[in-house]
Amino acid sequence: MQRTGRLLCLGSDQGKRREARPRGAGLRAALTAGAAALATLAAGPIAMARPANAPMDATSSPASYAAAHTPARLTAASLTGPHAGWRLKEGGSTARFRGLAAVSRTTAWAAGTGGTVLRTRDGGKHWRNISPPGVGALEFRDIEAFDARRAVVLAIGEGAASRVFRTDDAGATWTESFRNPDPRAFYDCLTFFDRRHGIALSDPVDGRYRILSTGDGGRSWRVLPSDGMPPAQQGEAAFAASGQCLVSSGSRDAWIATGGAATARVLHTADRGRTWTVTDTPLPAGDPARGIFALAVRDRGHALAVGGDYRPDQPSPHAAAVSDDAGTTWTPAAAPPKAYRSGAAWLPHSRHLALAVGPTGSDLTLDGGHTWHTFDTGSYDTVDCAPDLGCWAAGEKGRIARLEW
Repeated sequence: MQRTGRLLCLGSDQGKRREARPRGAGLRAALTAGAAALATLAAGPIAMARPANAPMDATSSPASYAAAHTPARLTAASLTGPHAGWRLKEGGSTARFRGLAAVSRTTAWAAGTGGTVLRTRDGGKHWRNISPPGVGALEFRDIEAFDARRAVVLAIGEGAASRVFRTDDAGATWTESFRNPDPRAFYDCLTFFDRRHGIALSDPVDGRYRILSTGDGGRSWRVLPSDGMPPAQQGEAAFAASGQCLVSSGSRDAWIATGGAATARVLHTADRGRTWTVTDTPLPAGDPARGIFALAVRDRGHALAVGGDYRPDQPSPHAAAVSDDAGTTWTPAAAPPKAYRSGAAWLPHSRHLALAVGPTGSDLTLDGGHTWHTFDTGSYDTVDCAPDLGCWAAGEKGRIARLEW
């Protein structure tokens, strides 16, 4: 499969970003503000009846309050209001950022072209270029951040171009922990189940996807046996367009999104990559430029898939689907995004809210992915949300934004 535009993906898990988990009143305040932001985003110029700083009901949990005070209905026109939406944050770089890790509303990491890694700790007001030295020829396409100081970044490409680096001191120093020795392998994606256990994905070698595994936080890696991996289709590969072609949820489950072949498929493991099952999806396929470009998993049962055809002169109808059974079966979205989308993320603590982004705009769903509504026309490649409702997006020409209200 042609590798033009290939990116590395960043998965998600619920246990790694402890910095982003405020407790008690802090979490309630974050969720209250987040619910107000989404209400305003959906309502446009109509202000939410309840002030953002109003206290929650005494009997409400943070999650139930966020769900109860987010609109259940909206129109596409209502999403263009000025009160909420993406706000660009000047990062001082022209790199294209396809790797993104949202630690919190204040802390985020971005990885992109030219071996570039940026980090902010003040909500995007200031960014530090913490790129590893001497890697300007590498393409960083995925970054997995555990907190404000520890992260693992993946460079993609054939043979030795695929590498993994880790930092434990906020980018002051980096250690190269893996360099691909096999010219047939092309690593696309990376995800962690917790702070120690993670996997990386290569395009098929000898007819099967290759899985790289770590049990020490990315400090060392080993290739897993391939006998538990189903055969790949002719021409099948992973689109690493947003850090979301490989995602995880919980301590053992992960999913792979595929494209480029006759059918767009999803592979699932329940044992950290040792064995996999596979299922077909209804997303567009049958061409090297079509398939699933991003998965978002809310929990072990509920997942979203977005994608389409990444060529700007080609339409992308029917390019979204939902699953309510851990990816075993997929249902086409009733009203999918109107164009190709490369990234997706669930809103934390919500059963129905999610975002999708792509080069032509951003969409919001309020019903778990069945219907999507465009609320922004800016270009973004990837999106990620932290547990405190800090949602970030990134893309071409150094564009990085945070969902603001």
